Amino acid sequence: MLIDTHCHLDAAEFGGTQTELVRDARAAGVQRIVIPAVERANFGVVSALCQQFPACAPAYGIHPMYTDAAQPDDLASLREYLAQPDTVAVGEIGLDFFIDPYDRARQEHFFVEQLKLAKEFGLPVLLHIRRAQDTLLKHLRQHRVVGGIAHAFNGSRQQADEFIKLGFKLGFGGAMTYSRATKLRELATTLPLEVIVLETDAPDIPPDFLERGSPNKPEYLPRIAQTLADLRGITPEEIARHTTQNVLSVLPRLSLPD
Repeated sequence: MLIDTHCHLDAAEFGGTQTELVRDARAAGVQRIVIPAVERANFGVVSALCQQFPACAPAYGIHPMYTDAAQPDDLASLREYLAQPDTVAVGEIGLDFFIDPYDRARQEHFFVEQLKLAKEFGLPVLLHIRRAQDTLLKHLRQHRVVGGIAHAFNGSRQQADEFIKLGFKLGFGGAMTYSRATKLRELATTLPLEVIVLETDAPDIPPDFLERGSPNKPEYLPRIAQTLADLRGITPEEIARHTTQNVLSVLPRLSLPD
């Protein structure tokens, strides 16, 4: 059994095909799918999808690339969704200093406010990080949450170790399937297996085996897991067992299907 820890099932690219996507994912062995919201406008959509599909679990947050349009009362709305019993994490939140122009101070403000909410509700966080590893780590040290997942991790080994010290697992997905991603593949090979979780980030970060322009889908997670198994020289079954245990330890509200 596999768990996709990061899938934007509500994305426009999927149109109205969510029923097929969930069905195909489950048929492939993906039993749970975590859907992170990115802005107040899709909190309700994510909630509705997770009520419709028992295999899905919601996380709610304001993504750093949506903070320019975010308003203070968006945090009040977020608080209401975080109070719902099926919420498994605060996310997708974080910092993105990659695409210019960006308002660094505004991103950091919303990130810190959401860390405070995570502490208040005792929830883990799902982190988005691009060219902001050290700044993000600084805020995590100042506002200690219960842990979470560093989504699509692409930092150094030293930075990975710092996240691990703070109680985080590291998310690996489609980027790991590219042979040219040597540093990332080295991390996937040498990090303790107990800190790795799997994700698709569907429809984004398509793996190497897809045709250019094709959307990523949660049903592809087993093939991503196979890449990790090949890199580490163990069986896909071992990868599935360990990564599932890792997810359940860091997202304790996420239950397995009956």
